[in-house]
Amino acid sequence: MGDAIQFVLDGRLRTIRGLDPNTTVLEWLRGPERRSGTKEGCAEGDCGACTVAVAETDGAGTTHWRAVNACIQPIATLHGRWLATVESLCGSDDALHPVQQAMVETHASQCGYCTPGFVMSLFALRHDPAPATAEATLRALAGNLCRCTGYRPILAAAGRMRETAPGPDRFDAEVPAVAALLAASCGDAELGYDADGRRWHAPRTLAALDRVLAARPTATLVAGATDLGLEITKRHRRFDDLVFLGGVDELRGVRRGAGALDLGAAVTWADAHAPLAAAWPTLDEFVARFAGLQIRNVATLGGNIANASPIGDGSPLFLALDATLLLRRDGVQRALPLREFFLGYRRTALQPGEIVERIVVPLPTPSTRFAAWKVAKRYDSDISAVCGCFRVELDARGRIAEAAIAFGGMAAVPLRVPDAEAAVVGRDLDDATAEAGARAIASVLAPIDDLRASAGYRRDVAGALWRRAVAAFATGKAARHG
Repeated sequence: MGDAIQFVLDGRLRTIRGLDPNTTVLEWLRGPERRSGTKEGCAEGDCGACTVAVAETDGAGTTHWRAVNACIQPIATLHGRWLATVESLCGSDDALHPVQQAMVETHASQCGYCTPGFVMSLFALRHDPAPATAEATLRALAGNLCRCTGYRPILAAAGRMRETAPGPDRFDAEVPAVAALLAASCGDAELGYDADGRRWHAPRTLAALDRVLAARPTATLVAGATDLGLEITKRHRRFDDLVFLGGVDELRGVRRGAGALDLGAAVTWADAHAPLAAAWPTLDEFVARFAGLQIRNVATLGGNIANASPIGDGSPLFLALDATLLLRRDGVQRALPLREFFLGYRRTALQPGEIVERIVVPLPTPSTRFAAWKVAKRYDSDISAVCGCFRVELDARGRIAEAAIAFGGMAAVPLRVPDAEAAVVGRDLDDATAEAGARAIASVLAPIDDLRASAGYRRDVAGALWRRAVAAFATGKAARHG
């Protein structure tokens, strides 16, 4: 078992001991490491000024760089990984990296505060094996904010980067050496790290996780750390006992069977994007609006559900899809329908020491119709005022045989609306059904009233989204999320 945090930065293995595991990557970079290129803007993963790139390499030449928010990532999440900051991009001769050169040539920086974050997001995009489309660029940069440039020259820099230097860069050439370095230092060993009386444990298997949680049932679980990071940076909390789930390979797999999509709880939203959109094409844009890419690269499906936040977009989505959770404690697994999981504000049916292991979602059939929309004040990187997800199963006559109507952002818990579901079963996909469902939604829901939206607005939008869903189902057109 390793007792030090080890990762690669600029071709060198960095070994960290004695540093509080609550320390964020940003604090370490700007503090002990004296790397001031990475900026602090919001300290909550919203603005992208702190963006760095992190890669995992498997020793076989496969490396995937991901842009992440350094401001909310605990330093121990870097263990066994490869870190790059904006300073890393300049070679030994101080020559600019193609991304930096493109930013210079297109005059894509003004005050410069946000620039390092944009550079690192573009760096990760440049290394993405997916096609470099205009839409991919917009999605890659949705988690970076700039108040000076109007974004046009930054988008031009993305195009220039692809035109002038489309091939491999020196980071690609360094993959074998870095992989060998990480394999020799970290391998598959779990991490047990202590500093300042605080502990971080990172098991590598479910069996090891069972042992850790049996010994420490009150430990705080860490997956993507997107909520825990806010507790650290905004509430100034310090956690004494942390167990990291991100290194457990059995929690990270996606399996598609004959009738279900089986998703590990530690699968990130970025990794879930493609399989979800493949099964339900209308989810492509919906998932792309699940925060910025830096958040989706680390935020997990299980974490989003287990946090039981009423504004988490994943919960109403999986409620509408009639998902079942596979829960685990001491090696024993139990199945629980997601609709029975949420008991109250931030309260769930999880027992002490129990975790969400997997999310099992029935795959659509030819009779399935599904739509999901996120309504927020901003298109990108915003919290939902209303999240509405709708699924119907049609009978042989084209009538609704089964309905699932779910909302987030409306109450203390993500919820389904059984009264509205019952009101539309057995009906045609027509205006009368749309109105019947909308009336039932309005009569049952008692939305919250807060700074994101009034209760009346939420109630009206919820009904309007159901009407839109019926229209989309009736015409067979894919609904536009907005």
